[in-house]
Amino acid sequence: MTKTTGHCLCGAVTYAVDGDLASRNHCHCETCRRATSSSFTTWFTVELTSFRWTGVAPKSFASSPGVTRTFCHTCGSPMSYATNDRPHHIDLYAASLSDNSSFEPQSHSFWSERVAWVNIVDDLEKRD
Repeated sequence: MTKTTGHCLCGAVTYAVDGDLASRNHCHCETCRRATSSSFTTWFTVELTSFRWTGVAPKSFASSPGVTRTFCHTCGSPMSYATNDRPHHIDLYAASLSDNSSFEPQSHSFWSERVAWVNIVDDLEKRD
């Protein structure tokens, strides 16, 4: 069984996952870009049954109908994304991993929404 941990910039919000990552994805959708002020963001998905917050609980924000995003109340780091469409999973930002040395994304989503000024050259699946 894999143990994965992560934290926000200031270290107040921490988490642990006791299990495998269900998916690993670069997201190019406008909502994710705006939520992170970045050209794209990279997620990994885990089952809620294997996930727990281990530090201070993050604040939450209903960013759109059926979607909740969390962030650190101290430093503002975005931490997670949850949707009613996948009620048994949570998405976490790959940049929050304590150790990202073995992390490998599997695909790009919302490829048609990507920003034009970033040149991505890889062999990953690109889907909308």
